Amino acid sequence: MTDATQAASAHTSGLLAIWRHTRYVLGENPVTAFSFALFLFFLLCATIGPYVVPFDPLTTNTQSALQPPSLRHFFGTDHLGRDIFSRVVVAARLDLFIAIASVALVFAMGGVAGIAAGFFGGWTDKIVGRISDTIMAFPLFVLAMGIVAALGNTVTNIVIATAVINFPLYARLARSEANVRKEAGFVHAARLAGNSELRILFGHILPNIMPIMMVQISLTMGYAILNAAGLSFIGLGVRPPTPEWGIMVAEGASYIVSGEWWIALFPGLTLMLAVFCFNLLGDGLRDIVDPLRRT
Repeated sequence: MTDATQAASAHTSGLLAIWRHTRYVLGENPVTAFSFALFLFFLLCATIGPYVVPFDPLTTNTQSALQPPSLRHFFGTDHLGRDIFSRVVVAARLDLFIAIASVALVFAMGGVAGIAAGFFGGWTDKIVGRISDTIMAFPLFVLAMGIVAALGNTVTNIVIATAVINFPLYARLARSEANVRKEAGFVHAARLAGNSELRILFGHILPNIMPIMMVQISLTMGYAILNAAGLSFIGLGVRPPTPEWGIMVAEGASYIVSGEWWIALFPGLTLMLAVFCFNLLGDGLRDIVDPLRRT
């Protein structure tokens, strides 16, 4: 058997082992299985939802304004006659994009900065620590408001603001985990084998702290959705008439007193369900990714 065939066989065996472990985790923990199913549902809404909704989410019709939930309009209509069900489904794409993009950005910034600070120490640790302390000195949502107000309320700036306020969480977590592992035996073995410091950092330290980072990633996605919804609620988020859960809750809040409860209820429930899903998802991801939990 050639080296290439052996490598391919080992890779296939590794994938099969991960798949078997994933099935075991999902089968033994119904809550984790439910959270993964819920995440796939939101992912499905984000990918194909805009193409299968029964109504155009931007089309207004004042003649059908403020209609309660019915067989024609599952979630009712808003004050402009727009179908709330269609807007809730279409909004999943934007809210999930904001969550995924902001988490990817903060992981690239905070995660890498944190493991570098914990591994190298010295001035790297001091600089990353002072940046984190400076950000933590502000109320985080107020800081996000200031960033978006200064840069403009676009989706890109919301992603940047969300990544900035979450920077200390990733930096401190990655720093503490890297600081514990930098004197581990596998690090010394990798160094004796001739690996460079950067190769040890990204090839050995980073994979070993990924299980705990996966939990933080899942939680931060929930925070990112809440942050985007909060900015939209106060008028600093995505601009109307773009469908977004926070905007829809804000638009429906003033109609609750007059009895049109459905305008804010269904977007709010969807927002709550999405955050709940990501909070549950973290433990399942840790169990799947952590090599110590594979038997």
